[in-house]
Amino acid sequence: MKTAVQKFGKFLSAMVMPNIGAFIAWGFITALFIEAGWFPNERIASIQTPMLTYLLPILIAYQGGKMVGGDRGGVMGAIATVGVIAGTDSVMLIGGMAMGPFAGFMIKKFDKAVEGKIPAGFEMLVNNFSVGIIGMILAIFGYYIIGPVMAAILAFLSGGVAILIQNKLLPLVAIFIEPAKVLFLNNAINHGIFTPIGTEQALETGKSIMYMIEANPGPGLGVLLAYWAFAKDKVTKSSAPGAVIIHFFGGIHEIYFPYILMNPVILIAPICASVVTIFFYSLMGAGLVSPASPGSIIAFLAVAPKGEQLIVLAGVLIATVISFLVASPIVKMAGSKNLDDATEQMKSMKAEAKGTAVPTEDVKISVEIKKIVFSCDAGMGSSAMGATKFRNRIKPLNLGITVINTSVDNVPSDADIVVCQEVLQERAKTSAPQAQLITIANFLQDANLDALYQSLAEKANGVVSAPEKEAVSTVVEQTESAKQTVIVKEGIKTGLSSVTKEEAIDAAGKLLYELGYVNENYIPAMQEREKTVSTYMGLGVAIPHGTSEAKGEVKKTGIVMLQYPEGVSFGEEKAYLVFGIAGIGDEHLDLLAKIGGIIEDEAQLEKLKTATDPEEILAMFE
Repeated sequence: MKTAVQKFGKFLSAMVMPNIGAFIAWGFITALFIEAGWFPNERIASIQTPMLTYLLPILIAYQGGKMVGGDRGGVMGAIATVGVIAGTDSVMLIGGMAMGPFAGFMIKKFDKAVEGKIPAGFEMLVNNFSVGIIGMILAIFGYYIIGPVMAAILAFLSGGVAILIQNKLLPLVAIFIEPAKVLFLNNAINHGIFTPIGTEQALETGKSIMYMIEANPGPGLGVLLAYWAFAKDKVTKSSAPGAVIIHFFGGIHEIYFPYILMNPVILIAPICASVVTIFFYSLMGAGLVSPASPGSIIAFLAVAPKGEQLIVLAGVLIATVISFLVASPIVKMAGSKNLDDATEQMKSMKAEAKGTAVPTEDVKISVEIKKIVFSCDAGMGSSAMGATKFRNRIKPLNLGITVINTSVDNVPSDADIVVCQEVLQERAKTSAPQAQLITIANFLQDANLDALYQSLAEKANGVVSAPEKEAVSTVVEQTESAKQTVIVKEGIKTGLSSVTKEEAIDAAGKLLYELGYVNENYIPAMQEREKTVSTYMGLGVAIPHGTSEAKGEVKKTGIVMLQYPEGVSFGEEKAYLVFGIAGIGDEHLDLLAKIGGIIEDEAQLEKLKTATDPEEILAMFE
């Protein structure tokens, strides 16, 4: 249940987070130019209403549609949400959150249904008219059904909040909010729930207290100051000042979560602080004109209404003082975990919230190991590099274990251990019910892989027969001519400007196509593969490739490399090197092994990320 809530919350916040800049723009126009603003200007203030009514819901819907159905899904979400907006007088942020993903899902299903059935030369006609016709139908559906339903839901939620405020019960929500933040539901709560409700209130009154509940930096600041003043562990004490700066001025609240996890009873401090502060803000009738994101004191004050900065600042100060006073004796008396341990626990919880593998400290080997299989969706990219790296890692143990990679749907029956990403575990269980399953977040750097290696190392004890040494040294071989054609100078691009993940994958696919490695239909299959499970490998490396169904689109084995010095966001990680892969059989595995060896060397990896001459990079793969 917790994982399901986390995934749903992450999905909600993921629709809003990329559009926070638009919320800030709307907030500044509201704070500066409305009649009660700093510089009243009726003409400029007129921009505020269409931004709130149309721009923000459509941006959210576009993002939600794109997350589900790619670029076509984004366009569909935007079209359909106009119908939702027109069907009600309420601000339809919540309507965009509902209609965007739904529209993306519908066009995705349509594309799947007609895949391979469109006559040559009619692709553009079908693609454009399908979006137009289905978008029109969904816009009408949104007008008559989704808009009124979402308006009713929003009215119900807003009415509930009004009752809480009128009966002075709103402060009690802090009892649930502060623990939920530590479970990484902070963005989901703030942007998925409070932002739509707050926006509806701000439309009527010019401000909303809902924007202040989760984003207040005071409760976390008090906890960090208590550790700075009274922590007995020197590492923890010395780390607190830096955390204070990042939390208070940078607005990254997650920085204080490990300090809570060291002594969970300290959670009482931010709860008490938040309860009192919400009561204070309610009493003073305080609010912000738009979301404060990130939760920095700078953002908090920037969107405060004219003349209310002192009230807003006083609330932050009250929260800080109360949190500090409650947390201080707990820090003094309670024994705490090591900060590193708490940070690892936080990473585990964050990974769970993201729907990826939860690293564990102990992977028990329950079977006699002869074969370990690394599996991904297609079995030619992520798993290939992961298998090669792990094979080389256990080679000195001389256990005679075979390490291979396959598609998750084609795991051999003699596999003893299957390693795959968590989202693929059900398919892995079906494919290899006899095997022990180990789930990971990525194939290059993962706590569960470390634990598996540690178990094997303990099993080895340094004693093994000669034949076993030979068995483990067996690796995939390929001809010299194949090596020379798998990657070429023209397939290496350096110094590229940062783009979106989808654009980077598209660029890699187009380069594979231009060099004659694949047919053009392989490119959308690469995007489809990414939606199944991320091809981010760790260490700043991603290796996008097509789905297993798209192997027929591969003309010959090839790898291209795109270097992004400023990085490309793959979820919450950044890839600086994007290797586009198309493989026939095992021809590309030797080069993947070479890539894996290079990126294990920190100096070599840094050279790959910064080199400007393709010839220099090509020489590293020879």
